[in-house]
Amino acid sequence: MDRRKINYTLHSGKNNKLKFFVKAYLRQCIPTLITQKSLKRALAKLDSYADRDLLLQRANYYCKLSKDTPIDWEVFNREAVSIGDQPMIHPKVYYFDAMETARYFDRRMRWIVKPGDVADLQPVPTIVKSRPIGDDNHCSVLLKLNKVRHFLFVDDQKPWRDKKNIAIFRGDVGNPKDGNVKPNRKLFMERWFGSPMIDTASTDRIEEHPEWQQEKITIGEHLDYKFIMSLEGNDVASNLKWVMSSNSIAVTPRLTCETWFMEGTLIPNYHYIEVKEDFSDLEERLNYYIAHPDEAEAIIRHAHEFVAQFKDQKREKLVSLFVLKKYFDITNRPL
Repeated sequence: MDRRKINYTLHSGKNNKLKFFVKAYLRQCIPTLITQKSLKRALAKLDSYADRDLLLQRANYYCKLSKDTPIDWEVFNREAVSIGDQPMIHPKVYYFDAMETARYFDRRMRWIVKPGDVADLQPVPTIVKSRPIGDDNHCSVLLKLNKVRHFLFVDDQKPWRDKKNIAIFRGDVGNPKDGNVKPNRKLFMERWFGSPMIDTASTDRIEEHPEWQQEKITIGEHLDYKFIMSLEGNDVASNLKWVMSSNSIAVTPRLTCETWFMEGTLIPNYHYIEVKEDFSDLEERLNYYIAHPDEAEAIIRHAHEFVAQFKDQKREKLVSLFVLKKYFDITNRPL
């Protein structure tokens, strides 16, 4: 392993998966009888929050199910399993994140959990990490899944004005040979690779464009740039959360998918810089904000304000409990 790979391994800035799994397995040792008995007390804590209505709004945003939602009960009953019979899900992070909240509920409650990058609408009430943005995603119920990868925030001490007047992109562009296709990222690379104003590279090798490939760089190295491309892949862009917590600005076309981060509520050119789907106006948009630093710094402030609501783990746990409670209230008949 060369020096650069060693540096990335030690200083990538990403969450520690070993720590995640140690905590997850230890949590499994706590008898569910204890957590189930504490559910009522945990939910009652909502009234101690001055912004309780905002927390409920978040829960209702993640779970849009209602008694009027049309549900194919034959399909749901065929596919749903009880919490107590839930088999291990792969990747395992989805299982542990889902069970972290589910352990507070009766083990006979039945649900459907779909792991992985989900970019399509679900036909029956299903717990997912991601879903398409829109008004017809009621059966796609969001829970905070795979948070070890997706929920990462940074402490960026470098002011925006001291950063390079350049946008940077490092990511998996998608290799058609492996059935991994990310047409938006490929289009971006084709248009802007080699531009002096946009530092672009693929972190994987693509046979038709070997010149695109470079080694991964750390999050800290990203933070030297004023602008960081946050391009959707199989679903959401995993870097959007930490970019919005930094003093750099996320740049992306209009978002199409959302997770627990509620990407569907983000406002273009208020929380991030929006560019056209074909990226044709990218350089123009970057130059505009370089020439208008006050507007750029306003976007950073708004992004930080948005990110702040996800940093309190007690609040996050409470909202998660209300999401599953609503899900079970609607999908599970009295036992």
